[in-house]
Amino acid sequence: MARFIPMMMRKSNLAAILAIVLALLFNYSQLFAQIGLTNEAKNAMVVSASKEASEAGLAMIKKGGNAIDAAVATHMALAVTFPQAGNIGGGGFMIYKPANQAAVALDFREKAPATASRDMYLDKDGNYLSEASKIGPLAAGVPGSVAGLWEAHQKYGKLPWADVIAPAIKLAREGFLLSYHEMNSLNYYRFRFADFPATLEIFSPQVEGLFTEGELFIQTDLANTLERIAKDGRDGFYKGETAELLVQFMKEYKGLISLEDLQNYEAVWRPILETTFAGYTLHLMPPTSSGGIAIAQMLGMLDADKLIESGFLSADYLHQLAEAMRRAFADRSAYLGDPDFYDIPQNGLLDKAYLAERWASFNIDKASSSEELGEGKPTIESTETTHYSIIDTEGNAVAITTTLNGLYGNQMVVKGAGFFLNNEMDDFSAQPGTPNMFGLIGGEANAIAPSKRMLSSMIPAIISDETGKTRMILGAAGGPRIITTVLQTFLASALFNLPAQKAVAAPRIHHQWLADRLYIERYTLGSDTRTLLRAKGHKLADISSIARSHLIFVNEEGIIEAGVDPRGRGASAGY
Repeated sequence: MARFIPMMMRKSNLAAILAIVLALLFNYSQLFAQIGLTNEAKNAMVVSASKEASEAGLAMIKKGGNAIDAAVATHMALAVTFPQAGNIGGGGFMIYKPANQAAVALDFREKAPATASRDMYLDKDGNYLSEASKIGPLAAGVPGSVAGLWEAHQKYGKLPWADVIAPAIKLAREGFLLSYHEMNSLNYYRFRFADFPATLEIFSPQVEGLFTEGELFIQTDLANTLERIAKDGRDGFYKGETAELLVQFMKEYKGLISLEDLQNYEAVWRPILETTFAGYTLHLMPPTSSGGIAIAQMLGMLDADKLIESGFLSADYLHQLAEAMRRAFADRSAYLGDPDFYDIPQNGLLDKAYLAERWASFNIDKASSSEELGEGKPTIESTETTHYSIIDTEGNAVAITTTLNGLYGNQMVVKGAGFFLNNEMDDFSAQPGTPNMFGLIGGEANAIAPSKRMLSSMIPAIISDETGKTRMILGAAGGPRIITTVLQTFLASALFNLPAQKAVAAPRIHHQWLADRLYIERYTLGSDTRTLLRAKGHKLADISSIARSHLIFVNEEGIIEAGVDPRGRGASAGY
């Protein structure tokens, strides 16, 4: 029987939430007692942002499918039940590790349209038109999700393609019950949808008033689109009626995506990036993800014994993490982009001697200055997001992080097709040196170019032990905080043996070089720890939460643990 841990905030939960916050203020262990519930299974597990999506994925495994079949079903169900980030109009990354085999990486990140130009968001005086890269037709990159899922399924799937799309079609055509979280989100965003009639037609109340919790939400246009994809595979999206609807929509609003852009899109298998730490091997996403290199750099600078000696969440522990984050994000800004367009010095950035040089300026008693630190000099060779983790009965593991970038992407639903488009063009360095919507600074390596993939912070990860057995399947949602969240969740489990649920619930910090701030989750650290961090020179900034992580952990007895982040919506399904 499937079991679920719903992590959506309800009015009836306010007293419990307050109790958790108070427990956190006075005794950290009490937090674990109240929210440290661990969902366990013996055979298979799916963890995603939606109860319905996790159930859809698990149903495929019970039907005889594998982790890839479950991933396609989960992804498509998220496109229906989690429209803020689940998508067919966005893109993402996949790490897949078949049982007892090498891991592989699939890049289905969005691409700039062929008619995009480097200065398309600058006016005649060179001023950055920031809203154009975030909202509306010019913000959308060429979607990659359907191509990526199709490519993965063609190579590794067991069940018929139409079978794994069927649960999503049913959810769209027959509807699903709006959760408190979805009701709130749609009601809040209805004002932002006001400029786009096709969005309002579906994602605003059809009668006066507001959406209500438990209301049946039906998406007929999306169901029709999913049926075309089920029937014709990738051609059901990149050719035929769906493609024509999208291109006509672009023409109506003066967007750039053309029929040729859609037909020419291909997902790309990338060489896996791997690093070792504390007896584990981390199988990570290479560029156009910035997260793999950043995490490998941070782990290459950190010392496991010193972290353990400092103590979990101590000021010295957090200081070491913050300083590693600062250096990795400085290098991210200068050197990372689409490897098909830019010669990334990956070997130089991960060279042990280079990382030792970057870490040589570390002082346990004093924070570095981001402005003075800058990027390093490696040897040069010739953001709204959702993550799901899956392991099947055979031990095949998949980690997929997918996104529209901002909540509901560019706010535009394709008329007649029923899905949101992304606003991933904002992830380019539209004006090098100017922060994007997540405050990230980018350089020439990530400048806009036709058909180029924009740099991403998404970092799905699979972690194996010394025998090659999968032990963790991990990822997060939350812009650049994805990278630091994946790092901290891994360390909580690998170094401090926290169960999966406790590892994702533990307080987190975030530093991204510029702005020079150490972000702390509000109410989570004691006054003594804060005082010690300030004494080292850190400029602390409170923030409500740092990303949302989903973790699967397989213990030494083979029991599968699910970690569902209490910071957001999510559910685990296992048996």
